[in-house]
Amino acid sequence: MPSRGRKRKARSGAAAPAPLPAARAKTAGLRPRPAIPASPSDAGPRSAREVVLAQWRGVDLTPVEKAHAIVARRPGEVLPGLLSGLDLEGRQAVAALFKAWPHLVDPEVAAHARPAGLRNHTLFVSVDSSAWLDEIVRYRRKDILDRLRQSFGRDLVKRISFRLG
Repeated sequence: MPSRGRKRKARSGAAAPAPLPAARAKTAGLRPRPAIPASPSDAGPRSAREVVLAQWRGVDLTPVEKAHAIVARRPGEVLPGLLSGLDLEGRQAVAALFKAWPHLVDPEVAAHARPAGLRNHTLFVSVDSSAWLDEIVRYRRKDILDRLRQSFGRDLVKRISFRLG
């Protein structure tokens, strides 16, 4: 009856030496990774994490990672640029214009027209009926624009666009 299991090789008198790790890598088609120094000559001491990552990657990317790192800045350095980008002064002027609208124009006009927005120095005003739209555009536009310019200056509102809605 044939035996099951592994076939045994006949032993010769001498034992074969165990292959070295580099020799093992060559036989498997892999090349060994070079040793990464613990600290580059131009950098300071590195953490254990950086050393292990460099050995695992086979490349030391610590200088590249540090160059792309986001540097924390103080709030005093960031806030002025952030606040100027929000244009709070302009928004405050628009809010004041919307609030003052009923007091600046005729009460009859204020009952039928309300400001809808301000973009590129053009005030957009919504009017509730076509009859009032015609009335305001024909007879009251210049008076409303003059009052707005007198109250808020010539730079805030340069044109008025009345729309039905």
